Amino acid sequence: MIEGNVFRYGDHVDTDVIIPARHLNNPDPAALARHCMEDIDPSYASSVLPGDVMVGGWNFGCGSSREHAPVAIRASGAACVIAASFARIFYRNSINIGFPILECPEAAAAIQNGDRVQVEPETGTIRDLTTGETFHAAPFPAFITGIIENGGLLPYLKAKVEAQA
Repeated sequence: MIEGNVFRYGDHVDTDVIIPARHLNNPDPAALARHCMEDIDPSYASSVLPGDVMVGGWNFGCGSSREHAPVAIRASGAACVIAASFARIFYRNSINIGFPILECPEAAAAIQNGDRVQVEPETGTIRDLTTGETFHAAPFPAFITGIIENGGLLPYLKAKVEAQA
């Protein structure tokens, strides 16, 4: 269960906005987190608390294929991203690092900046505790849930190999 305050952004938030290219020379997740969203929301990195939730519009994470973008969001303390839709490479990179993202156009349209939400990634249930509304994203298939629960694709595969040995 995830519960936190919402940081809301619009449509077509690209990976260069999530983590500006000028900061990519440092692969340390904590360093990336300090610059997450700084070009559109300079207060984000200093305001986000562990468990908070990022909400975006259509085509969230478009742009380059760098995995630094979901790494920066996760390292910032955000526990998940809810969006109307995700760029496919951002979606895959998020899953590969074990970071839950939920596609739900209704929730993305209704939830406002500063709302408090509760998210159950396993069921896809999203509750806006501020308004009392409930939304339903499609839950992940079991293998993606396994990837997220293991902390990413590589730990998931390692666990599967060890289980078979």
